[in-house]
Amino acid sequence: MTVSEKLLEKCKSKLVEAKSDVLNRVKEARKEVVSEEKGGDEADQTVRALAETEFLSKNERLRSRLMEIEQALFRIENGTYGVCEETEEPIEKDRLFAIPWTRLSIEGAEIRESMNYRFAQ
Repeated sequence: MTVSEKLLEKCKSKLVEAKSDVLNRVKEARKEVVSEEKGGDEADQTVRALAETEFLSKNERLRSRLMEIEQALFRIENGTYGVCEETEEPIEKDRLFAIPWTRLSIEGAEIRESMNYRFAQ
């Protein structure tokens, strides 16, 4: 079973929209950090350092999401979109529509989670 053309177009549209949203969020976050004044007393510098740390953490999450989106768009182009990386079975249509950058079916996600849990102990 492959992803229908209609679902593929809907997911691609959602991915392009999500990519634009992520890029805008990165740009806005960067403006906030850059626009802050330099100097100030020790408390101001501490607050600024905490804000920069928060920005870097948020930026890393956004960068990771952007990579997931780009990979999903690539999978659409090369015809492998909608196939679970863990089970090699089709990913559920509702899951693809809800999380268009997903690489795992529900079963595949459960398998990967149990493997991660096993190796973490």
